Amino acid sequence: MDYTIELRDLRKSYKGKVVVDGVNIHVKKGEIYGFVGPNGAGKSTVMKMLLNLTCPDSGDIIIWGQKIEEGSFECLKRIGSMIESPYFYDKITGRQNLELHCEYMGYHNQERIDEVLRLVDLRDIEGKTVSHYSMGMKQRLAIARAILTRPELLILDEPINALDPEGIREMRMLFKRINQECGTTILISSHILSEVEQIADTIGIIRGGRLLQETAMSQIHKRQTEYIELAVEDTSRAGCLLEEKLGIRDVRIVSENVIEIYDPAASVNEIAAALVQEQAVILGIGRKRNSLEDYFFRTLKGEGELA
Repeated sequence: MDYTIELRDLRKSYKGKVVVDGVNIHVKKGEIYGFVGPNGAGKSTVMKMLLNLTCPDSGDIIIWGQKIEEGSFECLKRIGSMIESPYFYDKITGRQNLELHCEYMGYHNQERIDEVLRLVDLRDIEGKTVSHYSMGMKQRLAIARAILTRPELLILDEPINALDPEGIREMRMLFKRINQECGTTILISSHILSEVEQIADTIGIIRGGRLLQETAMSQIHKRQTEYIELAVEDTSRAGCLLEEKLGIRDVRIVSENVIEIYDPAASVNEIAAALVQEQAVILGIGRKRNSLEDYFFRTLKGEGELA
């Protein structure tokens, strides 16, 4: 398999606390890999180790077939990145920040600066210092800097934070375009699972420093099924009524007030009518479809194994 990134048993501790615990990740060349997990799961630490910003305690980092050591910096020229809260020189303009980045990277193409500012839709910023940018504008500038040198690999840590819905959509389309037109491999973390679902080819789920699952989105989509979500005042009583009156047994109580019904023959109208007839209090009912979010939370509960 042709991997752009391969992590083997990667481990990292801070002050005796394990934050990355035996992580194995495989990012294929040319794919978008969605790296998801709760806050504090270890996502940013893994990304920092990939960029040689911090060193692992043990394990191997292999990028383009080359093992990364403490002094390995040459491959960084081929990588664009955005980690945690991006830093800029705030007393100069966004363009000047990008010019400095070009100098630092040895990339001399002033026309490219105009191009990336247009791609991230940063308009009317001439003469405006970064200190006067909104959070969303700084986020756009960070994305512009990450893609400025036409990198072969993009490592993006929560790149759509602080963006409004229109900005999120624009950046999603930009990442897909860069991936499809340029063949750029993208490793992206985000807590907005619906966005990751729309662009990722593979999902890696991490919690407590341990990788729980690494799964192709195509496999998750194959398992997505429709179900009826029923919100009631008394789930125990409603469950009994479903079985006794309608013969529905394929149900799952997921919370104090919510039941999921997976019987394909079940009818929303029949269920509602039967419960109303028995004076069961219905808080809501409707058809839904499993999503990445459903798979994510099942995995966190230890229920996400794919056959």
